[in-house]
Amino acid sequence: MSVYDFTMTDAQGADIDLSTYKGKVLLIVNTATGCGFTPQYEGLQKLYEKYQAQGFEILDFPCNQFGHQAPGTNEEIVSFCQLKYNVSFKQFAKIEVNGDKEAPLYTYLKQQQGGVMGSNIKWNFTKFLADREGNVVARFAPTVTPEKLDKKIKELL
Repeated sequence: MSVYDFTMTDAQGADIDLSTYKGKVLLIVNTATGCGFTPQYEGLQKLYEKYQAQGFEILDFPCNQFGHQAPGTNEEIVSFCQLKYNVSFKQFAKIEVNGDKEAPLYTYLKQQQGGVMGSNIKWNFTKFLADREGNVVARFAPTVTPEKLDKKIKELL
């Protein structure tokens, strides 16, 4: 099993088979537009611009489970991210990352990289890195800025 075995709904309501990302290095992030970490969108976009041509993709999953910090509709979230941070990476529909209604993708991610933070996602902007084969190779806390991921992403590319 790998991240490629999941289908997720994008912000426009289309089902996206993650196998379309085969051969790419993926950074999977649960995000929020009203969070103290929201400015990380800027760093994520810079990473995307720097490495996209080399086979790097960011998959953005807004989540309203932490302090209700992603209250808008999918369309409002996309609009905010594009206007404020010029986000051009793939944005998906809002999901839950913990609990009874958590997205199966996040159940899998947490199983692969429980790490020192334990299994549950603690807050928005938790990041998972997957290699070109879809293996989840690292998990990063929300406090780890996108800039600090540069070296690890470069190694996988």
